[in-house]
Amino acid sequence: MPGFNFKKLAPNFKFAFSGIRMIIQEKQPFRIMIISAILVIAAMICFNLTLIHKIIVLFMIVLVLSLELLNSVVEKVLDFVCPQKNGKVKKIKDMSAGVVLIASIGAALIGILIFLPYILAILLR
Repeated sequence: MPGFNFKKLAPNFKFAFSGIRMIIQEKQPFRIMIISAILVIAAMICFNLTLIHKIIVLFMIVLVLSLELLNSVVEKVLDFVCPQKNGKVKKIKDMSAGVVLIASIGAALIGILIFLPYILAILLR
């Protein structure tokens, strides 16, 4: 492509991976989510899910991890802007965490709906 420079793009990826590495190091909930995602992907492979089920599972994993990362960004920004305790900041942080919780519960319910028939098929053989 004319004018497209891969060398200029590389630092952006470096910064992005640095941010992901940072959240993995600093946030235990994110590490737990990564481990859960790996286990779910392994189950997805073992149960040989349909393509649509694989897409849904992967989408939910990406959604929850992205929202957790965004939640961490919100917390960091608020801690920077207002380092002292503040009731309004706490409310914002709680709401941001609530977004992740709702997505996580939704992902778990979707996971149950997708995986349960596969599990039952194995158990009822």
